[in-house]
Amino acid sequence: MVNCENWENLMEEIKDANGGYHNFQLNVTGKILRFQMCYSSGHPIVCVDNRDKESIMESIHSYFLDFFGNSMQYYWREKDYADYFFPKLPDVSFCIDLHLSRHFSELEKLETFFSASPVFKWIRLNAEMTWKRFNPESKFYQAESLELYQLRPNFPATLRHFKGRQAIFKCAEWENSQYLIEFVNRWKSGDAFQKMEYLKFKLLNGEFPENRILNEIGAKYIDETEQPPKHVVPKVYDWRHCFTESNTDPITSHAYVVRQPDNRVASILIEEKTFSFGVWDKTEEEFLKLMD
Repeated sequence: MVNCENWENLMEEIKDANGGYHNFQLNVTGKILRFQMCYSSGHPIVCVDNRDKESIMESIHSYFLDFFGNSMQYYWREKDYADYFFPKLPDVSFCIDLHLSRHFSELEKLETFFSASPVFKWIRLNAEMTWKRFNPESKFYQAESLELYQLRPNFPATLRHFKGRQAIFKCAEWENSQYLIEFVNRWKSGDAFQKMEYLKFKLLNGEFPENRILNEIGAKYIDETEQPPKHVVPKVYDWRHCFTESNTDPITSHAYVVRQPDNRVASILIEEKTFSFGVWDKTEEEFLKLMD
């Protein structure tokens, strides 16, 4: 379990072993629990029996709430969908880090996993292959933050159905920029991606056709003599880089687009292998005043 102000890891859990050595015991909200200290990371590991896991986690979380209060954000992290456990705890967000090998063939099982799980705060998926599409209503697309790393892209379907706030996509190659053009134009129309704050695509090979994309999305431009503002937003969650920058990568660009229904602005930056899209909480008029 993790608390968030500075992404500090509070606790891990391991399965209990008969006759195992335990460093110390604590009375946690009326339940005697056994802990080991992880000296490499500096945080305790709770030793649990699967039969008691639910009640033990409830006790520990109650203790955290009593000690830290509701001012903290609490995260539950899993690394596998095959042997997972999501306790029913108040004020907890769920995150998962998945790796799919090139021989992965359990899409239905993975889809069932997402259907049975709460909506995730953050999903990171590293896939060595291209898989069949999830159901358009899958909770996979409802995650607040999504990171997808793939040799051959499934991005068109993922981007088309994504309903969250932040997404980062990395792939070895990109075959068609039309999907990015479609994304921006759907955002401009107000038909989709209302929650979107930040999007980043990064290619390992090839590059994005900057002029074509900017022309087909109807980009507007800040005067070249002006210094454009820098767009950053706090990351929803970042498991792997939890001790580094807590904000998204900055976007500083003269190019921007405007959403028709509410006149909101999004900055767009295309740099050969990278496409970045950042939504401002400002109308076009308010945005342009930032240069005054």
